[in-house]
Amino acid sequence: MDDTLDKLVTFLAKRDGIDKLVKTFQYVSKLVHWHLETKHPDIAQRAKNWEVASGLSRKAFRSGRFLTGFNALRRNSGSTPSMQLLAVLANAGEMVYFFFDHFLWVARIGVLDPKLAKRMSYISAFGEAVGYIFFIWSDFILINEGLKKERKSVESIDDEETKDVKEIIKKIRVDRVMRFMALAANVADLIIAIAEIEPNPFCNHAVTLGISGLVSAWAGWYRNWP
Repeated sequence: MDDTLDKLVTFLAKRDGIDKLVKTFQYVSKLVHWHLETKHPDIAQRAKNWEVASGLSRKAFRSGRFLTGFNALRRNSGSTPSMQLLAVLANAGEMVYFFFDHFLWVARIGVLDPKLAKRMSYISAFGEAVGYIFFIWSDFILINEGLKKERKSVESIDDEETKDVKEIIKKIRVDRVMRFMALAANVADLIIAIAEIEPNPFCNHAVTLGISGLVSAWAGWYRNWP
């Protein structure tokens, strides 16, 4: 129990930890609003208010987040040229997303002209979608490389090196799980971005958005849990 509490405290001390918790609030309240809208409109409106407040608080908490893209690019300095290119494109898209998200936030709270909100939302979502496409592409490549490396490691096992090889295989599998979590989160967030860029009945449905948001939040929760 104490260990779990310590992990929770560590998780919530992170910017991403708080973001995933509030994102859970945001999309659970979206689903509650959809479910209760016709039968209990008063409760549904409270859920809607919670959704809006959660969304705005996440935008405020992400202030300056676009600068983390520079660190992400620096961490990819030792990778292959193709992976470096994918990293540049992915992080550039994400930086556009977070940068214009600042203007969307201040437009929605009335500091800037509220009419700018729709334009800022489109630019932010477009950058987000571009970033997620390249992040997804990168994850597929890395998962495939991990599978090849694991097969070679399994084939090279002998009595003297069994322990070391098993440790390598374990690390590969742990990394693959994290890659799949990232893949799930990025696909879910891509659906949310498409709903803003090109509204359509499937992506813009409350259930689609709600489930996508929760998949993204919980996959991110798993990746950030100590």
